[in-house]
Amino acid sequence: MRRDLGLIRKMVLTIEDAPSGWAPHPLDIEGYPRAQVGYHAWLLVDAGLARGQDTTTNDSDGPEAFISSLTWEGHEFADAARDEGRWTKAMGEVQEKGGAVTIAVLTQLLANLMKSAFGL
Repeated sequence: MRRDLGLIRKMVLTIEDAPSGWAPHPLDIEGYPRAQVGYHAWLLVDAGLARGQDTTTNDSDGPEAFISSLTWEGHEFADAARDEGRWTKAMGEVQEKGGAVTIAVLTQLLANLMKSAFGL
């Protein structure tokens, strides 16, 4: 399964919007099958954007995780990715340069666009 940065963004913003600070359960993202969300939850934990537990079993369709909350880095990504215009511009630059980017580079690109908006 390919990593979907749009889904990652939706998941991080959904978790951040939870009033308690705890991730909603189940973490359902409209338009995405449960197995895809589960795999991307596993990726969020693996990347250090969220705290959680690997819940993969022999019966799982693939790696999956239970997310409890975002980490500091997860909140930093949310702040950088929240603005739809900035997200669209960043993803346009990614497509223009070849269509693939690491989460670290994407976060830096979003942060640079944020700095630019503040005249920094």
